[in-house]
Amino acid sequence: MLGRSSFSRTGSFRPENLGPNALALIGNLCFTFFVLGVLIFTIIAATYEPEDPLFHPSTKITTFLTSKSNATFKSDDTVVRTGENFMAPNQTEFATFINMTDVVNLSEGDNTISDASDAAASSSCEGPIDCRDPEVFHLLMRATIEKFKDIHFYRFGKPVRGSDDNSCDMAWRFRPKEGKTASFYKDYRRFTILKSENCTLSVGDIGEYHTGVNARKRKKNQKPGFEKNGKKEVNSLPVVGEIVNDTLPVVESEGSFSHGKYLVYMGGGDRCKSMNHYLWSFLCALGEAQYLNRTLVMELNICLSSMYTSSNQDEEGKDFRFYFDFEHLRESASVLDAKQFWSDWEKWQKKDGLNLHLVEDFRVTPMKLNDVKDALIMRKFGSVEPDNYWYRVCEGETESVVQRPWHLIWKSRRLMDIVSAISSKLNWDYDSVHIERGEKAHNKELWPNLDADTSPNALLSTLQDKIEDGRNLYIATNEPDTSFFDPLKDKYTTHFLDEYKDLWDENSEWYFDTTKLNNGVPVEFDGYMRVSVDTEVFLRGKKQIETFNDLTNDCKDGINTCSTATS
Repeated sequence: MLGRSSFSRTGSFRPENLGPNALALIGNLCFTFFVLGVLIFTIIAATYEPEDPLFHPSTKITTFLTSKSNATFKSDDTVVRTGENFMAPNQTEFATFINMTDVVNLSEGDNTISDASDAAASSSCEGPIDCRDPEVFHLLMRATIEKFKDIHFYRFGKPVRGSDDNSCDMAWRFRPKEGKTASFYKDYRRFTILKSENCTLSVGDIGEYHTGVNARKRKKNQKPGFEKNGKKEVNSLPVVGEIVNDTLPVVESEGSFSHGKYLVYMGGGDRCKSMNHYLWSFLCALGEAQYLNRTLVMELNICLSSMYTSSNQDEEGKDFRFYFDFEHLRESASVLDAKQFWSDWEKWQKKDGLNLHLVEDFRVTPMKLNDVKDALIMRKFGSVEPDNYWYRVCEGETESVVQRPWHLIWKSRRLMDIVSAISSKLNWDYDSVHIERGEKAHNKELWPNLDADTSPNALLSTLQDKIEDGRNLYIATNEPDTSFFDPLKDKYTTHFLDEYKDLWDENSEWYFDTTKLNNGVPVEFDGYMRVSVDTEVFLRGKKQIETFNDLTNDCKDGINTCSTATS
């Protein structure tokens, strides 16, 4: 007994227990490794920040902007993603739309209409239709909701008299039911009111988009219309269709000018470059101005690159307001028109002792200018590219300090109104396909399959599983001869941008407004405007089919570039 090992007295080490104990030990180890693995994965998931492809580091953007690619299709190089593209739709806000039940309840609350299905009864058979009558208002709202089934309504304005005694104009704010952008739209149409022998009122006709011009602008003493739950207006979202007020800001007095602090960029190699390049540089300047808490002195006169012009030449004299929403920029940031600024500077600079601080090296960071007290900081750029590009200021250490304020740049609401008009003509119920051809289709070395994959027969084969027969199909394309797509008419009702030329011809609202903005000189609906509108209409389709990935396996930027294009 005394000579036995002490281990022999421990039951767990008896031979018959070694197997079960080993299995238990292995199980505990596996469970421990599993817990550690879950913990490590949780930490990685919580701290990992994936790269946002829309906001590459400036080195990648610089490489893109200075690329010498031979690709000639310009849609991706020309249509700039602006602030409204980055706004996430507020689903709570968009969920509170007006439906038929709300109008019925409103009618019953007013004790004017007992049944929504009954025709409205006129209070008098004699005389003109009283568009201010609540019965007429409820009638028009019900008729509108019944007719336009693919949109949600958020506000109805009170009707006003139309063109004669039997018509009324009414405006409303809306969004398409399947809208993917964070925007509201405004429409105003003319209603023809019919009166039966027993004085019953009904809607005979609803005019086309923006025909109710008398309801476009709310009158000073006009009572507000109907919004669900008394919901307040959301000013942070674009409202396409409202009257645009993009007049230039003016300094109120000599005193306010002399107490201001300003930043201006002069010269450089950014002029007449692509719109992507222009905005990348402009937003750098605007970001620095905001960082320094200064007013940006901006040149509204821009040069349009030859890549967008019918003359194939760079064209000076274009206005920033032709392409972007200056009203939103003016209300959201401190900016001044350069022409106005230099006029005031000349008048008051010497008199009020205003000093200028000159910076001629882009490597002088905004952080080093924080303590400058002079009224004006002028960044002057030389003639050597790419060191004279404005966006160089925002590279390096500045990149993490000065943020480009993308939210301040929205697309021109005049252009977006054309987009809304086209979509409305299609009742916001269409699918869309984006077909890139042009020079790419002829370049078999870089895009060997594109020509065949975008031929009419190939398109019919590919689209049959993606888009239902008989649908309205909007085709956004750079193919100059749209008859090339005629075979698609056998299955779809096809639409192209040029079908809607009346929206920018000499009789259009766009033509009138831009001519007035351009001091009486007519404005060409140029290549940038065309592709911008074409792309935005495409983006509002219920189903959207892209060329690359959806129609062809060729790479967007040429052979062997698929991985880099998405990186």
